[in-house]
Amino acid sequence: LTAFSERVVGGNYLDYTINRVEAARYWLTVAHVQESIQAVIGGMNVTQTVEGLERYPVNVRYQRDYRNDLTALGQVLVPLKDGQHVPISQLADIEIKKGPPGIKSENARRTAWVYVDLRGIDVGTYVKSAQQLIGEQVKLPPGYSIVWSGQFEYMESARTRFMVIIPLTVLIIFVIIYASTKSMIKTSIVFLAVPFSLVGAFWFLWLLDYNTSVAVWVGVIALAGLDAETGVVMLLYLDLAHKLWGDNGRMKTLGDLKQAIHHGAVKRIRPKIMTIAVIIAGLLPIMWSHGAGADVMKRIAAPMVGGVVTSGIMELMVYPVIFYLWRGRRLAKDTQPTSCEELVEH
Repeated sequence: LTAFSERVVGGNYLDYTINRVEAARYWLTVAHVQESIQAVIGGMNVTQTVEGLERYPVNVRYQRDYRNDLTALGQVLVPLKDGQHVPISQLADIEIKKGPPGIKSENARRTAWVYVDLRGIDVGTYVKSAQQLIGEQVKLPPGYSIVWSGQFEYMESARTRFMVIIPLTVLIIFVIIYASTKSMIKTSIVFLAVPFSLVGAFWFLWLLDYNTSVAVWVGVIALAGLDAETGVVMLLYLDLAHKLWGDNGRMKTLGDLKQAIHHGAVKRIRPKIMTIAVIIAGLLPIMWSHGAGADVMKRIAAPMVGGVVTSGIMELMVYPVIFYLWRGRRLAKDTQPTSCEELVEH
């Protein structure tokens, strides 16, 4: 952890405090005295000089010898209406005061910045701990407040957006799958791949020591869409095998159902492995890159690499079991023997 605070006091300022009573004695206004101070120290533009196509202002002010210390500044003459002059030391108190080297403001309020560089901890965890400690141990004077900005502010803004985007994305995927399968049960089976893929995604993030960020959640959203696509294809193969066995009159017992599911699942092993291999092969160059923007792209690709592995294993091992339990229950209801059939068997 490295912290750096801006200097609140570090600049030198020449401060004139005009004595209004003395100025009024000479029939001078505050504005008149201030104009004299501005002309002496800052100078005033009296005209312009034209050099070809360029214009330069002509600024007139006292020479440096007459304005390099407080004594010389006190001898600056202010003209009166009758043509006489009075030293400015008789009209104002002159002193050098300490102040901020620069004045910054946010929303019409003065600010002082403290920069914190974090190592080994994510921004959200640090800010949460810091807010708790400051709330317990620091009592701010009236008119003062602490605002956490920088990456934390962007993260909070992104978190608010993702609170809407992620549920909306899941809903869109759910609607698309339901429109494709026309079955709530099949849609639910396909969505079982999402939690299994998240296991691999966050495991791989932990292995790479990546903290959650906007880029990570973008990768998770892409992973959810990829899982839905591969899950629909897997379920399609199981459905086709089940339909083929049923059309041929071979779907009579649970053993027939097992053979049909085995036939459909085996057909998906090679395509599934090829799909996982192609996805990982396409993402590995990103994981090995070191150019501009590589840090962001790695955090997008990391959850996808870890997620497709665990979701692929889940779809090959768990989908057939869930499909068997679902279809097996319906098959048991459809093949219950009648009383006459039971007598014939006996």
